Amino acid sequence: MHGTLCGRASKNNYKDDMMKNLLAAFVTCTFCVTLQLQAQDFDNIEIATHHVKGNIYYLEGSGGNIGVIVGDDGVLIVDDQFGPLTNKIEAAITDLTKLPVTFVVNSHFHYDHTDGNENFGRAGAFIVAQENARRRMESAQVLASGYSQRRYDEVGLPKITFFDAMRFYFNDEPIEIVYNGPGHTDGDAQIFFLESNVVHTGDMFVRYVLPFIDQNNGGSLDGMIKATDRLASKINDETIIIPGHGQLSNRDDLLNYREMLVTIRGNLVRAKVENLSPSEMLDTEPADGFAPTGDGTDAWLLRAYDEYR
Repeated sequence: MHGTLCGRASKNNYKDDMMKNLLAAFVTCTFCVTLQLQAQDFDNIEIATHHVKGNIYYLEGSGGNIGVIVGDDGVLIVDDQFGPLTNKIEAAITDLTKLPVTFVVNSHFHYDHTDGNENFGRAGAFIVAQENARRRMESAQVLASGYSQRRYDEVGLPKITFFDAMRFYFNDEPIEIVYNGPGHTDGDAQIFFLESNVVHTGDMFVRYVLPFIDQNNGGSLDGMIKATDRLASKINDETIIIPGHGQLSNRDDLLNYREMLVTIRGNLVRAKVENLSPSEMLDTEPADGFAPTGDGTDAWLLRAYDEYR
């Protein structure tokens, strides 16, 4: 099954699309994957392969989308989901090529994107990440959702790191890995397949209502907006976006997502200027029209409001 690009949508259509995505797939606007891990039966998870363009694909299973590029040089993947799914992920890649995974690029350190690191590291893959992401993996971390992520063994830690940017020439494709500043975390990377005009954004851009922002580990709403601005400036209307979660997207989708974040931030800042208490802020419904009311949305808004108090 192939992903579908979304065309230009009005603000209301975008809200409708987000609500459908929420109800259909993610249920909560906080960190949906925490719930997945707590009640996950990995035996029943299937890995779906979606063609993106040329020799680029993405795999969908549980956790973040896995970007894949195959060719004579081998296989480079972006993220590796959960450890119990590694065999299924490898089987899906084997349907594309018999060559092994040479590189694993982590878009950030969160477990739903990196829990397979140790398996791929033991199999001989080189793991790549932004320097801050490796530092987070070197010790246990408590995420803003309250989930405690374990420290990774040495074999699962990135062996190649970068600070601002680095470039691969792999399978006849220049691949640029860029740090656009802290946003979702303090170690997010976006991976640009330059010749093919495809980008994997990690969780800096997702297709489920309110994006999880890990304030405990360097993330912030302001940072998300700034990083989204930088990302939007580096792509064009023909760019295909593989988001951290959800369906293939385009620049219009990214800009609509940014508009949502900017609107909610404006409502939160207004509440701060009016010196509203957290409960009074919630009564103003700053995310109205973008996310359903409820505990998940309230928790997200409270964490974001703390950034401006």
